[in-house]
Amino acid sequence: MVFLESWMGTVVYFIFILGIFYLVLIRPQQKRQKQHRELLESLKVNDDVVTAGGIFGTITRVKDNSVWLKVADKVEIEVLKSAVSSVQGTEKK
Repeated sequence: MVFLESWMGTVVYFIFILGIFYLVLIRPQQKRQKQHRELLESLKVNDDVVTAGGIFGTITRVKDNSVWLKVADKVEIEVLKSAVSSVQGTEKK
């Protein structure tokens, strides 16, 4: 009987630790991924964006997996949509 009680306590403790791990690490990460995916889906022409590399630009064309950014007069670059980290004016402070 003593073995069974200590075994059950260990299982309950393990489940408790897994629950805390889920609430602290996994769930917030999934929420951030969902927000980023929604951001990428909502990209449109004339949005001012910042890439993960720190490049500021204005979207001039949107393709399936990439966007064209105007970064200076007569200078456009093509970047992957996944490289866009934020749209200016919509990030939370």
